[in-house]
Parts: sequence; C-alpha cells; structure tokens
Amino acid sequence: LKKPDNLFSPLSFQNEINEVPFFDVQLPYELALKIFQYLGKNELGKCAQVSRTWKVLAEDEVLWYRLCQQEGYLLDTSISDRSCWKLALKNCRARERTLKTNWKNRIGAVSQLGYELGKVLCDVHSCDGVVIAGYTSGEVRLWDARTWDYTAPILEPVHGPGEAGPQPHVSFVRINSSLAVAAYEDGTISVWNLMFGREPIHHYQHNQRIQALALGSQGATVATASGFEVKVESPNDKGVWQTTGTFEIQKLVNFLHLVPDVLGSPVVVAAAEDIVYLLKAEDPGKILHSVYGQPVTCLDVSAREAAFGVKTLGWVLNEPNQILLYNLETSQCLKKLGNSIGDFTCVNLHNSPPNMLVAGNKDRRVRVFDLRKSESLCSLYAHQFGVSAVQMDDWKIVSGGEEGLVCVWDQRMGTKLWEMHSRHPVRHLWFNSHSLITANIPDEKPPRGASSMDEDLTSHRKHRGVIYAYEFSVDQLAVESVLPICRSSYDEVTGYNYNLGLAVPYDHI
Repeated sequence: LKKPDNLFSPLSFQNEINEVPFFDVQLPYELALKIFQYLGKNELGKCAQVSRTWKVLAEDEVLWYRLCQQEGYLLDTSISDRSCWKLALKNCRARERTLKTNWKNRIGAVSQLGYELGKVLCDVHSCDGVVIAGYTSGEVRLWDARTWDYTAPILEPVHGPGEAGPQPHVSFVRINSSLAVAAYEDGTISVWNLMFGREPIHHYQHNQRIQALALGSQGATVATASGFEVKVESPNDKGVWQTTGTFEIQKLVNFLHLVPDVLGSPVVVAAAEDIVYLLKAEDPGKILHSVYGQPVTCLDVSAREAAFGVKTLGWVLNEPNQILLYNLETSQCLKKLGNSIGDFTCVNLHNSPPNMLVAGNKDRRVRVFDLRKSESLCSLYAHQFGVSAVQMDDWKIVSGGEEGLVCVWDQRMGTKLWEMHSRHPVRHLWFNSHSLITANIPDEKPPRGASSMDEDLTSHRKHRGVIYAYEFSVDQLAVESVLPICRSSYDEVTGYNYNLGLAVPYDHI
C-alpha cells in the first residue's frame, strides 16, 4: 500500500472499530477503505452489489470525493461542502455531456459585444470570459461575458479628456486574471489593476511605435517591443513598478511572448524576422534560432517549449514550410513538423492538450500534430483565404479565417460541425468548456460613417468590426434562463438547420 494520504487518516472515520467481511478475513474499516481507493467508478458500483456492508464501503464520501477531484470536477471545494459526492460526480458528468451536445448541435445563445458609433475595433484579447477591446478613438473597454447583465466599463487613459487633440489609436490590448494592458500608437503603455478601478496603476513611454505587446498569463509582468528594443516591466516586492530588463536586438520584433510559470526573473521569447531570441535577465540576447532568409510567420510558447512557423523557399531549396519545436531549457530543436507549401499563419501550443499542437496555414488548412511524431494527425480544409486563428481541446477544434468564417470541427471524425460568418478577418479566438469568444477585426482602421450626421449609418456598422460571445450552457428548454432581449421570437427560416437561439436585440420591445 502507498503512504496514507490526509484524506484517509484514521481521524477521518467514525466507525474505525467496525470490521468489514473481506472474503475469508475480517478487515478494519479504514484498511478496507484503503483497498477500495484503487477502484474506479464501475468497480465501485459492482462492489456495492456484493453485500450491504460492501455497499456502505463502496459509497463512502471520501472515495467519491477523490474520484471527483481526479476527473477535474469541483477542484476548489472541500469534502465537507457536499453531502453526496457520488451524486455530485454524476451531475458534473451529465453537465459535461450536455455541453458537448450543445457544442455539436450549436445550441445556446450568442451575444454581440457592441460599442458606440464612430469607433473602429483595433485589437481584442480575453481571459476566462473577460474581454478587453481597444478602438481607434483611444478607448479601452472591458466586458464580463460570464454574466448576461454585463456592462462595458471604460478604462481611463493616462492623459485627461480635456487635453487638446484626439487621443491616439489603441495598437494592442492584453488581459490576464488581475491586469489589463493597452499600447497606443504614440508609444504609451498603460497598465490597470482589475481590482482597483479604472485609473491606470502604471504607465511608461517608448520613443517609437510599439510592434508587439505581451502580458504574462499569471502574475504582473509586461513586455513590449519598440524599434530594436525589448523592455520588461514588473512590480517589486513593495508593489512599485520598475524595469526588470532592457534588451537590444538586431531586427524589428514581429511576435513577443512571456514564458508562463517561470520562477524568478521573467523569460521572453521574441521573433524578429528570421531570428528567435530567448531573453533572460541573466543571459540577455541569446539566439534560440536563426536561419538567414527564413522569416518566422507565427509563434506560441508553453512553459517548456516554443513552437513557431518558418517560411522557406521550397521551390529553390526543396524544403517546405515547417513548424519548429524548441526546448526552452536546452535551446535544442526537438521536432520539425509539417511540410506545407503555404506559410503557417497561426499556431497554438499553450492551450492545446498535452503532446498536441494545432496550426493554421495560408493553404486554407488546419493541421493537428502529435509532438511525439512528425506527420500531422489530421488536415482540415477550412477556409477560403487562409487561417488566422485556431484553438483545440481534447475533442474539438475551432478555427477562424481571413474571410471572417468561424468553424467548429469534430477532431476525431474530421468533420465540420457548424460555422458562423462575419465581414472581417477573425483575429482573436478563445473558448473553454461552455463559452466561445471571437473577434472580427478590420484591417482598415479609418472609421467610416463616424459622424452621426452621415446619411448612411449602416456603412460604419459594416466596417467597424465585431465581437461575439457564445454561451453553450444555456438550456433552451428553460426559457427563463435567457433574458427576453437575448432570444429570437421568430421561427427558423427555410434552409436554416441549426438550433442556435441567436441574440437579436429588440425582438421584444
């Protein structure tokens, strides 16, 4: 037997003196429970049919609490929070099956995160259902898509509204569980704490335009690239923000990521044309990869690895475009994945299941790779003008294209489940078990129809971009769960074979 855990200490049980008939011997209750902890759900169900004593043992709360934790349900609860953990596990599994069915059949509700006239969408990012968006007016807004009665508070800029001249456009926005960051066209970076109101807690300035912005998935670390300089800012032990590191590089940065789950000083991975840098405070300017004439087309970073697409001159060197996987600890190339003619435009390593990677390509295909192999597991013909965003989990793939199409795929079957279309390219895509957030951001930033005196106000609506929030945990049978303004009152039109209750405002006035 393994070393006893805290859950199975003798102090946890009240009937320690009772003995359980175990074949031809009598075992103490806690020792019999030690044996039963190695059984799964099906085995416990069979043991519960042996006798009344075994039924009491097989339905012990500690056993089912442990099974619930092992399957990833209710991780933030203690054993005393529920009276029947067997029923809790059953309800969690039933909810998971319902969510999977709703995803496949497109059952749920969708809401459009709108904004005022005269503002064109510049950049969007999200974290756990909280969405941040920046506009050409210089405004930065937040939405909490986890609630139906959400509002869109405006994060105040550093300069006051009374200053002369228009505010600069927002170039990049990023958000995590505690911070929100925005970079403006004039080189200003503002940092807000989501718990301390709308005023920024820190800001700093670059002399040139910012090419890339990165925010750590956890903690408070911001990295920016401007010109040939990469700067890392983070607070010290007293909460005072300071420059952790400044790095001079040879070329302009295209992609910038902070390595997650790093203890100590932050680690930055930067892709500047055909060079990939690994930037640490104690070892600045280390080159992770460099091949002249082979620019990096996309980049993503996990805790230990970095994956990026490399564009090669295949018709000259007889070498196709590939995705390279590097180990960040040893700086060694682990794998060369794919052999595509088109450029890899997006790659997702951090949010993919273990040993998996998904990438999108200009050849309009989405490819799933097993990192233990070199060839792709499946290749999906997805979009008309190339893939711009992609994410996967253990059973589905969601991809966005340059033509504005969002597709949901069944990974095992390799079939498209459903799709949604909007006017502009999909630049941001994020989902979890019950929700999906997509952002269609226009390439042309000058606002059209910005003035309220314009005759054609619909022209601006076509060109300003849009953010959609999908919720698949909504039960359509329980109509009270959705607000009336978020339900469509008309019947499905001819040829529309989906069951999604679209959020059409003003159906009920």
